[in-house]
Amino acid sequence: MSAPGAVLLAVGCLLVGLIAGLLVPRLKRRRAQRRPSGPTVAELLLRLVRSSNNGILVLNRFGDLVLFNRRAEALGLVQANRADPRARVAAEQVEETGDPMEIDLSPLEARGRQPEAVVAEIRPLGEGFTVVEAVDHSEAARLEAVRRDFVANVSHELKTPVGAIALLAEAVLDAAEDVEEVRRFGGKILHESTRLGTLVSELIALSRLQGAERLPDLNVVEVDAVVREALGRTRLSAESREIEITTDEPSGLLVEGDRTLLVTALSNLLDNAVNYSPQGSPVSISRRLSGGMVEIAVTDRGIGIAEEDQQRVFERFYRADKARSRATGGTGLGLAIVKHVAANHGGEVKLWSMPGTGSTFTLRIPMHQSGRNGDGTPAAPDDQTPAQLSRLVVTAAKDGRNQGGK
Repeated sequence: MSAPGAVLLAVGCLLVGLIAGLLVPRLKRRRAQRRPSGPTVAELLLRLVRSSNNGILVLNRFGDLVLFNRRAEALGLVQANRADPRARVAAEQVEETGDPMEIDLSPLEARGRQPEAVVAEIRPLGEGFTVVEAVDHSEAARLEAVRRDFVANVSHELKTPVGAIALLAEAVLDAAEDVEEVRRFGGKILHESTRLGTLVSELIALSRLQGAERLPDLNVVEVDAVVREALGRTRLSAESREIEITTDEPSGLLVEGDRTLLVTALSNLLDNAVNYSPQGSPVSISRRLSGGMVEIAVTDRGIGIAEEDQQRVFERFYRADKARSRATGGTGLGLAIVKHVAANHGGEVKLWSMPGTGSTFTLRIPMHQSGRNGDGTPAAPDDQTPAQLSRLVVTAAKDGRNQGGK
């Protein structure tokens, strides 16, 4: 090749290289611009599987795990990176028949609050793959068990007074000529009928509160008025047992809630304190503000409650001392009502007790919101007492009403 030809070839190659160097980056940029931003469909599907509230497993034709999420581990379907043997066997059947199958994958041993009722559907994905999708029905199973227990307990509790009234009525008929016997049996019939009426009323009240949902219409309630009314309801039974109920000074505290329900809850606590205390022993009520919660504490010097019974006393129909409950005519629903009243008001009920020493039940209800700052702290200097704080709130509320009426 001649020298001029070689020069031209070299220049041509250089021009091609320059053009390619300019065009290739432009093409790459255009391709990047055309490519959609964000995750791919495969990435989104993987995120969906991982975030699902259902347990999901994907198995191959040999029963080996291809994919699973954390929920599947939580439900006990995956252990040591191996699928539950029941799911593997069912997956083999589904892969052979091609028809979906529903199986029970509940844990063979229930431990504490672990899932108790897990139902899974197994579906074929084709080419030897199957998917296992499990749903936890444990809460529904627990609620159904509670419902059955409740119905059984109600049936049993209603049978007792109804049966007693029937027997006493027969006794009255047999002793129709004996005035004293008629009077004695008549008094027992009255006692059992009163107990039956109380039981039905408390069942109705409990059924209304059962959901533990906050009450829709809340009013400003004076705690001192609740204490006074509850004391009035309990006065006769306390006097009959020579028990003096002492209270602290009026606090002026305010809460948001239903006054009737709060009085019922506090009356139940006072009734328990009186009924489970020795004759002549003291019972006290105290009120205070703690962390934005109004606390009403009822303390007795009664028989106390064993530690193993302290959580169960709030269950329906549970009685720590069954003999004492029968003697006092208790229904076993009083503390359950207290618990649900507190929950419906966004609060709680706490218990401290020691056998042979006594018990303190503390009803905790959120303070009226206008008595707080924006961050939830009491709207008063630190050196003010809860009573002074609440009097300021009451005064402000009264001033607001007066201004509104002008």
